[in-house]
Amino acid sequence: MIRKALYPGTFDPLTYGHLDLIQRGLRLFDQIVVAIANNPAKKPLFTVADRVDMIQVATKGLSGVEVVAFDGLLVRLAKAADVQAIIRGLRAVSDFEYELQMALINRKLSPEIETVFMIPAGKHSYLSSSIVREVASLGGCIKGFVPEYIETKLKEKLRTVKTDINLNKSGS
Repeated sequence: MIRKALYPGTFDPLTYGHLDLIQRGLRLFDQIVVAIANNPAKKPLFTVADRVDMIQVATKGLSGVEVVAFDGLLVRLAKAADVQAIIRGLRAVSDFEYELQMALINRKLSPEIETVFMIPAGKHSYLSSSIVREVASLGGCIKGFVPEYIETKLKEKLRTVKTDINLNKSGS
């Protein structure tokens, strides 16, 4: 039997912390489906298609990784993908309460699917997509936070967003 897990998130953008969990998750599971949530309420910087592309490039050398986008209930995707577990990352105690609540509701909806909590390597434990976006938007160096391809895409996107903001200001 193939051991398969789902690793969901918005990944806006994927960080080395996320990549660490994918790589270490592959030691536990034969396959990992990285599931990119289409959640407009979070107001993502990148489109779902952009995030799929960036994660596919970042995981290109990893055997057993599939990248998909999804809407709706996570457990529906988990059942459709025929996974046995959902991987969730915990960076700090503050993550635990929310993640525990989600794991319990997912267990109620689909008791056959387990939630596996993983802690990123210490050198990545402070990373979050929102911190990376903020540092980059303020002109800070994000080398070592995200893969080089994603760093380039993030800088390009932020230049485009700033240009759009400046055009809107001058046009009003």
